[in-house]
Amino acid sequence: MRIRTAAYALAILMAIGFSQALGAAGDVYILRVSDAISPGTAEFIHTGLKKAGAEGAACVIIQLDTPGGLAESMRTIIQDLLASPLPVVVYVAPGGARAASAGVMITMAADIAAMAPGTNIGAAHPVGAGGQAIEGKLSDKVVNDMVAHAKSVAERRGRSAAWVEKAIRESVSATETEALQAGVIDLIAADIDDLIRQINGRHLAGKGTLALDRSHQIVIEENLRTKILRTISNPNIAYLLLMIGLAGLYFELSHPGAVFPGVVGGICLVLAFFALQTLPVNYAGILLIALAVVFFILEMKLTSYGMLSVAGTVSLLLGSLMLFESDAPLGGLAWQVLLPTLLGISTFFSAVAWVVFRAQLSKPKTGAMGLVGEIGLVKTALDPHGKVFVHGELWNAVSRTPLTAGARVRVVKVTGLTLEVEPVKPDEVLT
Repeated sequence: MRIRTAAYALAILMAIGFSQALGAAGDVYILRVSDAISPGTAEFIHTGLKKAGAEGAACVIIQLDTPGGLAESMRTIIQDLLASPLPVVVYVAPGGARAASAGVMITMAADIAAMAPGTNIGAAHPVGAGGQAIEGKLSDKVVNDMVAHAKSVAERRGRSAAWVEKAIRESVSATETEALQAGVIDLIAADIDDLIRQINGRHLAGKGTLALDRSHQIVIEENLRTKILRTISNPNIAYLLLMIGLAGLYFELSHPGAVFPGVVGGICLVLAFFALQTLPVNYAGILLIALAVVFFILEMKLTSYGMLSVAGTVSLLLGSLMLFESDAPLGGLAWQVLLPTLLGISTFFSAVAWVVFRAQLSKPKTGAMGLVGEIGLVKTALDPHGKVFVHGELWNAVSRTPLTAGARVRVVKVTGLTLEVEPVKPDEVLT
């Protein structure tokens, strides 16, 4: 009886596992993006699409709410969406969300584009870091490139190329109803469940018909690596990490044994390099920043009367301006970050160099050299040898001038454990 019961239980468990395995083929995988488009976002979507494909998902829904972001990251995401063998739905949600700037092109690149009530899409004119306008020939270059790319994507997906051109050139924006009427999106859905009901049975060229009657919703969460990368891959944050890292190591080199600044500096540098490898970096900028640090270090070793500090500050400024490729929208540094950071770091480097320089020039306070110039008292007559009391200690001493006990003397030289002294004027104070 027990054997029969165990066999029934095993059969039931196998049937459940088999049915779940079959059901996985009809599952809907959901990626939630609610932040600026960055290398971290691009990696999250790439790994999510890869995971969904490996597990045989029916389709992937990207729930999007973004103010825009980096152009290079946007292009990476669009490439993944266009190349995906799985149907991809971009759903601008929940109510109050937006797909602005880079979010417009990502939405246009989806197999199915949808929006929730109370959302908007548009305002895709490219701007520089910090939101400032891109001026002159560079603006024409960036805008024309963005328009050509967006129109190509829109035409491939059968959406309005004319509207997306206006969104880029004129910063046009639209509500969900206006976007549907303009042919920018395919449908309006109240929520994820409503979206799945509406796309169920829809035929997509080259990808078959969506069969979502028995689908389960599986939300893919960001892993720790993606969260860290998304946080630090902002050019401004990457730059701050780089500056803090250099300042920490510089302080550790100038004050060996401090430990804490060196540890913090090392961690910040590793994080900065991790972020920089995902951003459009100009290596001439990195070399100029490294040269600035060399100038500040040399300021501690050489007497340049501040010229090396000035050279370091200029090199740091030029390196910071050149660090990121300037023709990538949102790829440069914001002036609100650059100027205060540059002023603070340059002041810090110069101040540390000045303190070290003063310490090198100051009179030694300890050891044999610290005794030179000190005033003491003769304890036994010097003719020429005797003993003197200096710094609370009794020393063997020698004097070229015979001196009696009680005379005041100044140390002029230290040879081994013997002091060479000379008499001092009566008005000098004993120390």
